[in-house]
Amino acid sequence: MSLSDCINGSNTQTDHHYSLHSLPMAENYGKRTFFDFNHTNVPETLDVKWVPLLSLSNLRSISKVKVVSFLIGLTLTFLIMASYILTWDKKRLLLTPSPFQLRSVGVPNSTATADDSSEKILIDMKLLVKIISSKLEYKPRNVPDEKDVIETDSHLFSVIPRHFLPSIKSPCWYEEFSSKLGNDLYRRNLFTLRSKSFRGVCDRLRTNFQQHLYHRNGKVFRLRCLPFFYIIGQPKCGTTDLFHRLLLHPEVKFNTMKEPHWWTRKRFGYIRFKDGFQEKFPVEDYLDLFDLAAYNIQEEISGNSSGDHHTLQLITGEASASTMWDNQAWSYLHGDREETEPPFLAQDFIHTVQPGAKIIIMLRDPVERLYSDYLYFKMANKSAEDFHQKVIESVKLFQSCLSERSLRSCIYNTSLSNTMPVRLNLGMYIIFLLDWLTVFHREQILVLRLEDYAANLKVTIKKVFDFLSVGPLSKQVEAALTKRPMSNTRRAADRNLGPMLPATRDLLREFHQPFNHKLASVLDNKAFLWSNT
Repeated sequence: MSLSDCINGSNTQTDHHYSLHSLPMAENYGKRTFFDFNHTNVPETLDVKWVPLLSLSNLRSISKVKVVSFLIGLTLTFLIMASYILTWDKKRLLLTPSPFQLRSVGVPNSTATADDSSEKILIDMKLLVKIISSKLEYKPRNVPDEKDVIETDSHLFSVIPRHFLPSIKSPCWYEEFSSKLGNDLYRRNLFTLRSKSFRGVCDRLRTNFQQHLYHRNGKVFRLRCLPFFYIIGQPKCGTTDLFHRLLLHPEVKFNTMKEPHWWTRKRFGYIRFKDGFQEKFPVEDYLDLFDLAAYNIQEEISGNSSGDHHTLQLITGEASASTMWDNQAWSYLHGDREETEPPFLAQDFIHTVQPGAKIIIMLRDPVERLYSDYLYFKMANKSAEDFHQKVIESVKLFQSCLSERSLRSCIYNTSLSNTMPVRLNLGMYIIFLLDWLTVFHREQILVLRLEDYAANLKVTIKKVFDFLSVGPLSKQVEAALTKRPMSNTRRAADRNLGPMLPATRDLLREFHQPFNHKLASVLDNKAFLWSNT
């Protein structure tokens, strides 16, 4: 059966974990009772006294064979009508064979069966890859006007000024302090409710808050800062480990939270989209995350530092792995609109408030990324076979979307993303990168590979430090940085499940090939083909 046949077929009661070329057996719908009329016992003589409407003379003219045939036909008619009524919800007759009896279930439970199913998939994959390759050639998106971006969140742009202090490396400014000095500014910060570590930072900040205020012309000001750099993605590509190693640098160490997910989720009132709308995190709460760095910068400005004159070079940063790709909030907030693609992306807002931001992206082989993502986020009943089935279903759903929509529309489609059992779209890196390049210059974006990071940590970290223009490390700090254990590694139970099936890897590699080819071309680096991994 072809891929399109499987997609177009419908069955609301089937288990969705089936192979690409099969559907569940009829046994799933309960056992059927079939009747054999080849040996029906019929009496040779009939007592017809029970039929008063037939006269004796007319009855004699009817042969016994015709009477028997008539009764059999009547019985059959009755049984068929009764079975139709009893099985009304199945939309077919009891005596009608199930259409699924002709189809077999094929769940690969070994390398041999998986390879066999992969051979059947490849025929359709070649067509799908051809479709993807043709749809990859599209015009860049229409970037919204700055005025329209500002109008969507006027409060955000009233809090953050258009220009920052020129003598400070981080994007900082002075905000007039209008609250009473005795007030606890951090008590209502929504991030403190969800982060124990940030709650501890706030306890330190509030004890000497007044010492870090700036007085001028009878007014009181506090220093506020935005991130100097953003590690924007992707999930399961080493962003956690990179962020924590960067914190060992003395110019980066005062950052407090890795993944606030503010630009993509919390500012809209979502923590996890499946939990629905909760409470909007105001921009003031987000800015509080960078107060520790702002305090240390203000100490140097006020002349209260301990003699370290590099404080003005302190940089702020955050590393939300959803920033690169997650724009689902627009579909929840503006579901009544007719647009098939989000009218605004997270980068439109970041660029509008901070056009000079530094963007860091860490990627890995999308095939391995997806398996790691599956093992990390799925909590139970994990297996290589289950992953194989979920990949197949996700590929089918994506192809179905492509038959009706553009490539960008399918990748940003919230309904599709929520329906796919694995996050296949997160590995289509080039689509997201091209959208970021519509607002940020190429030299503002550093794209790394996890494979290079793991193979040569010192070289990759130096590349990041050079990109951020931070000073060289002392030998002691460099030794601590390289010896630090890896963060967020695969759990032991997940490692015991072993690698994905060869058939799954072959399928995913072919699926991602056109995306990787475009990515390598844009970055002018063949390593992003991942042809040797």
